[in-house]
Amino acid sequence: MAGTETHTTLPLPVFDKPVKVLIVVAPYYKDIADDLIAGARATLEAAGATHELIEVPGALEVPPAIALAERQANFDGYVALGCIIRGETTHYDTVCNDSSHGLMLLGLQGACLGNGILTVENRQQAVVRADPADQNKGGGAAAAALHLIALSRKWARQTKGVGFKPAGEPIRIAEDHKTA
Repeated sequence: MAGTETHTTLPLPVFDKPVKVLIVVAPYYKDIADDLIAGARATLEAAGATHELIEVPGALEVPPAIALAERQANFDGYVALGCIIRGETTHYDTVCNDSSHGLMLLGLQGACLGNGILTVENRQQAVVRADPADQNKGGGAAAAALHLIALSRKWARQTKGVGFKPAGEPIRIAEDHKTA
């Protein structure tokens, strides 16, 4: 039972440079989307990040919108928000699987994103998960994006010591590898 479990929440990362995040929301269930947005905004603001918000028609449009922004805009990360409630047809499965798969592909390609698209059986589950004072899944998605941004910035500064040197840098050859 979820109510008796304990969960670990990592502290928010600290940034030395500004962070700009795009929140992409599908407001099909407006009240639930508003709670997800409130949680995400509060978490981003707590970390000192700025954000922009865009709306798309449904959960299936969230990954393409993030892909467009990743290619054409200048954001450090993304928060995907929306809600899919099971209905009477298999459309639920298609929307859940395809939106999740699209977001995972973007993440594997290097986009720093948090997935806050709820996939629930009924409205009450969605209300509890979206509520910033309860499960705060919007805030959790924002925190996930922030942690990935922090990792990206950490690893962007590191080099593996292989590859080409920029023009103008001297090439150094170890003494035991010089040829006569």
